[in-house]
Amino acid sequence: MTGSTAFKALVVNETDKNTFVRGIETRTLDDLPDGEVTVKVHYSSLNYKDVLSATGNRGVTRKYPHTPGIDASGVVAESSAPSFKPGDEVIVTSYDLGMNTPGGYGEYIRVPSGWVVPLPAGLSLREAMIFGTAGFTAALSVWRMIDNGVEPGHGEILVSGATGGVGSIAVSILAKSGYTVVAVNGIVDESDYLKEIGAREVISIEDATDTSGRPMLKGRWAGAIDTVGGEILATTIKTLNPNGTVTCCGNVASPDLPINVFPFILRGVTLIGIDSQNCPMPTRTRIWEQIASEWKIDWLEKLTTEAPFSELDAKIELMLQGKHKGRTIINIAEK
Repeated sequence: MTGSTAFKALVVNETDKNTFVRGIETRTLDDLPDGEVTVKVHYSSLNYKDVLSATGNRGVTRKYPHTPGIDASGVVAESSAPSFKPGDEVIVTSYDLGMNTPGGYGEYIRVPSGWVVPLPAGLSLREAMIFGTAGFTAALSVWRMIDNGVEPGHGEILVSGATGGVGSIAVSILAKSGYTVVAVNGIVDESDYLKEIGAREVISIEDATDTSGRPMLKGRWAGAIDTVGGEILATTIKTLNPNGTVTCCGNVASPDLPINVFPFILRGVTLIGIDSQNCPMPTRTRIWEQIASEWKIDWLEKLTTEAPFSELDAKIELMLQGKHKGRTIINIAEK
């Protein structure tokens, strides 16, 4: 391969101050940053952070033009790192990929070798992107909750934002692992979908949110996976059973947490923050191995919509409109 090798990528350009347009353009390998491993991307996926980057959010991406895509799976094209060789199937998620480093919405990426995870046995490149960052975050959340002592027999587990990518996979992993899952439905009624992927019960946002200001509420949940933050997370903390655990990985509802210390000091509950972006590599590889084995979901295709590269922009718009559910994977290699 030469630096002049051309490929297609979704490029977001700033045409005027805070005015952004995006479209598929031709790039070359010379446009990619330095790195030990060049990967020919087969699949990527659609995440909320990708939508933020694609619409000019400076909190995600500082400089434009830019290629989003925080997820990629593919085959090593070139490598100067002894741990990878051409032809190896790999996963690249998190770190700075798709944020300020050109991401998976291009036919090639070039990254440091420390960002690259060998594709574990039992998982295809396509399946890896059905999970992607969202699935990895869900799995890491479940793992941290279990590691903190929450077992299936302890009681119900609440999952907020359950129709989204993280929530859908969390519901599925928990159900497969024998937990009784109660899912919080979104604005659009997706009760049938949530029960199909493993939820025992579905409740509304209103039922999951208490705005009375009371410092404590009657306990119900043995554990919870929260993906939205704000009042729902605060209510969840107040309704955890003694020694319950909730993980938190999102703030789409609000970054604020209107809560006091009483649930923590009177019930001994635990709030665990989930940072999948900077997860250490030993834990990262362990979680991917778990995803490829015990936590590989039998009904994976029920969560999944696949789109060709040419329809990526339309899928971004769908997520902007709040009409996205489950996981959308983008077939980058398909011509």
